[in-house]
Formats: sequence, C-alpha cells, structure tokens
Amino acid sequence: MTIDFKAEVEQRREALLADLFSLLEINSERDDTKADKEHPFGPGPVKALEKFLELAARDGYSTKNVDNYAGHFEYGEGAEVLGIFAHMDVVPAGSGWDTDPYMPTLKDGKLFARGASDDKGPTMACYYGLKIIKELGLPTSKKVRFVVGTDEESGWADMDYYFKHVGLPEPDFGFSPDAEFPIINGEKGNITEYLHFAGENSGAARLHSFTGGLRENMVPESATAVVSGNMPNLVDKLDEFAKEHGLRFEYQELSNGQMAVTIIGKSAHGASPQSGVNGATYLANFLTQFDFAGSAKDYLVTAGNVLLEDHEGKALKVDYVDEKMGALSMNAGVFRFDETSDDNTIALNFRYPQGTNPEVIKSKLENLPVENVTLSEHEHVPHYVPMEDLLVKTLLDVYEKQTGLKGHEQIIGGGTFGRLLKRGVAYGAMFPGYTDTMHQANEFIEVEDLFRAAAIYAEAIYELIK
Repeated sequence: MTIDFKAEVEQRREALLADLFSLLEINSERDDTKADKEHPFGPGPVKALEKFLELAARDGYSTKNVDNYAGHFEYGEGAEVLGIFAHMDVVPAGSGWDTDPYMPTLKDGKLFARGASDDKGPTMACYYGLKIIKELGLPTSKKVRFVVGTDEESGWADMDYYFKHVGLPEPDFGFSPDAEFPIINGEKGNITEYLHFAGENSGAARLHSFTGGLRENMVPESATAVVSGNMPNLVDKLDEFAKEHGLRFEYQELSNGQMAVTIIGKSAHGASPQSGVNGATYLANFLTQFDFAGSAKDYLVTAGNVLLEDHEGKALKVDYVDEKMGALSMNAGVFRFDETSDDNTIALNFRYPQGTNPEVIKSKLENLPVENVTLSEHEHVPHYVPMEDLLVKTLLDVYEKQTGLKGHEQIIGGGTFGRLLKRGVAYGAMFPGYTDTMHQANEFIEVEDLFRAAAIYAEAIYELIK
C-alpha cells in the first residue's frame, strides 16, 4: 500500500493551524503562586492540557486526564505500545517580543508565539500524523499512547506523578516530538547545583539585592542590582561598559541614596548557553570594580569573574569531554541575593556527558567562596539508544525517504521526554539549519516545516505500528 502522506497533510493544513492556534493562545507558563490541588503547576498548564484532550475527544479518541498533571489518549490494538510524549507547558515569555507571545501571528512564512517550536507546534504536527493514520483506517498491529505533560520545562514532576498514578505499564518504545531531525538518540545528563552565600555585606559600596533569571534552563536575559555607597562615576562607567560589550542598560535613582542598575543581554536555551548573552554575569562583572566586601563581594566575584562566559565550566574546573557525548556545558540560570537573607543563591544548570557525575561537579564547586553547594531533587542521567535499535533505524529511514537527506545520530545537552523510556528518542520537529528561537523572544516555527514534519510523523508512526 502506497500512501502520499505529504498530500494527506496538504488537505489538513487549515485544520492543523486552527487547532494549533487554539493551544498557542493559552498562556501555559508554570505559576506556583496560583498552584493548588486542582492546578499543580498553576491554571495555565491545566487549561492547555484540557484543550489538547478536548481536541482528541472531538476526533474520537478516548482520553484520560491524570489529576491535571498529564493526560493521554490511545489508538489501535496490540500487545506492544508506542509511546509519544509531548508537553503543553512553556517557559515564561519574558520581554523583547515584537508581537503578543500569546496571540499567534503569521508573518513571512513564520508562526510567532511562545510554544510555536517548543513544544505545541511539533506536538500538533505529530498529532495530525496520527490523525491521518486513523482517518485513513490504515491497518495496525500495535497500540499508540499519546501522552502530554504540563511540567517539562521545570522539573518533570508531571511525569513522575503520571507514571505513578496512570495505572498502566510503560510503553515499550517511543519518541518525543520536541527536538530536531534527523533524530536525537542520546542526551547528556542534566542536574542543577546551587551555590549558597551568606548575607554579610560590608565595604564602601553596598549590595542590597541582585536578581536575574527566570528559569534554570534559560540564559538570563537581564539582571538588576540595587546598590548604594561610594561608587564614583557609576553611570558613566556603566555606559562605557555597556558600549564595550554591546549591551543595553537601565538605571533608576531610588530613595535613601540607592540606585537600581540593570544590564540587558539576550536569552537562550540553557542547553546552548553560548547562544545567549547572560545579563546577570555581565552585571556582576561590572560591579566588581567597586569596593564591595564580605559575602556580597564573594557573590559578585563568583558571578562576574568566574561564571562570565564559562559555558564549559573550565573556570570552575568541572569541564569534561566524552568522545561520544561531547563536552559538559553550564548555564548560570537564576541569581538571587538579598542583604537581609542568610541564604543567597546562584543556580548552575549542567548538561554533562557520561564519564562525570553531579557529585564530582559538586566537589569542585565547593572550592568556591561559598557556604555550601546543594543539588536539585531531579537529575536526568545520560541516556543513549544505539543506532542499531529498530526504533532508531525506522525513524531514520523515514526521514531519509521524505527529505532525501542522510540520517545520522545526534547527542544533545537538552533534555526531552524521549529519555523517559529506555528505548526512547527525540524526533523532530526542527530541520537541519533551522533558526533556534526556543526559550527566546520572538519564538517561531517555519509553517512549511510544520507541515513537512507532520508528513514525516505520519509515515514514521505508521511504519512503527503497522
């Protein structure tokens, strides 16, 4: 049986976009200030989950919502189960957008919105791939379980809860439409380590507060420090520093002789910190020229001199390279200092290859001028599915057939739901040479790439379950 999957997608272009718009219009950022039993990560992720399951129910699937943490629907029959894992939550929109991040906008062949490429766009491309198989009534011998979560961008507590409470065995194999083509069959380990500082603050200059970063897996676009004391020619020096490094800055005179100073860089995905400009480390670097002392000085020197542009952890002496998985990467993601607190922190997110581990990294970080170092509750160990695995071979074969491009393995620092299963990978939806705007302002996906991906997903799913 020969099926023109590209033609089938072409017939459903408008419907796919309409369904995708209905998801992109929902602000599904995690909001712990509004979290409760019914909304474990706030109301936005729940609303997006409900909308996705509503679309599935409309199309004739039997759906299950697991206490608003995650949900799924199933299709087909068979002893083996193909799992597809996607997510409805998004990182904070942040600033710097040319359009409303929750008003999806088509412009010059691109669809702009938070979640367009991570992960609502790819999710709906994959959803329509399965929808085509269902509507054509193609014969299958395996079951598909399509799972969507609501906390992929934070701590994966959604999947922890889902697997404990869904009452079903894990799928036998699967993929996540949340990365790149041709395939991601390896992912580095992922851990956040927290540097803790006391609040001692002395010297001719005084640091009242320092804040920067929205999430550990995002490069901080900007940071703000509230300072006072003997800081001669502060504004002139700030202007000179910003010009030297190609940055923007703001300042505001406050009461009691205090001044708020902000440096603005560029956000990026924490797995690719070199793609961004860390506003927090640059601000700290600027401030180190003044006469701070005590823990405030330790904080600024660590943030501004040690962490500045140290994307591979070389200054921290934690750098490591594995022949297959590549180099460790480090993103200094969240900064919080308050002179009234005895526990001030810098969150460092590491993507590490096989051959090193969080405890080794922690032992090196403890040599910094810190009170102590702690680890995040959630760790993802390095993950790899061999090229010889039938799952990998099938997905690459379909990619090569539809694109005419040679498939090859890829190992990334980013973490996807593909690693939830022992035989799990990430597959699309971004094509080679794409512009990566995930976790950045003006996030977009190429509309034609969305439809190309849908056709690949349709054929790939069919090949895996026929």
